[in-house]
Amino acid sequence: MTDPKNPFEQMMAQAQEMAKAFNPALESFSPKGFEKLWPTMPKEVMEMSFGKGMSKDGLDAKTRLLLTLAGLTMLGAQSDTQMRMTVRHALEAGATEDEIAETIAQMAMFAGIPSMTRAMDYAREVFDDRDTKGDDK
Repeated sequence: MTDPKNPFEQMMAQAQEMAKAFNPALESFSPKGFEKLWPTMPKEVMEMSFGKGMSKDGLDAKTRLLLTLAGLTMLGAQSDTQMRMTVRHALEAGATEDEIAETIAQMAMFAGIPSMTRAMDYAREVFDDRDTKGDDK
């Protein structure tokens, strides 16, 4: 239940009302729904959008996504949708399951075992889903 005297909660309620006024569809927006709509984008789109846009000699999509995965793990792997999408995109960009697992495991030293375990569980969900569908590893 929200506290009407809490300024932050008032601001959040106003922002939610404004979002509904601008686009009523946002009332039912769900990150999990977005995940189902567009589970991965092709490596070339990732490179164009997130990879070599600023520097043609910059990090490739695979490296950027492994770094993103490390960062999400450091934040406590709080968003299941972001974690699964990043794992799927890393795989699409050429990362192996072992590289993803090693990236997550490395974060245990900095983020702690609970964050690492949560992140690994999300990665396993993606790996298991690929195994079920028969996708290449």
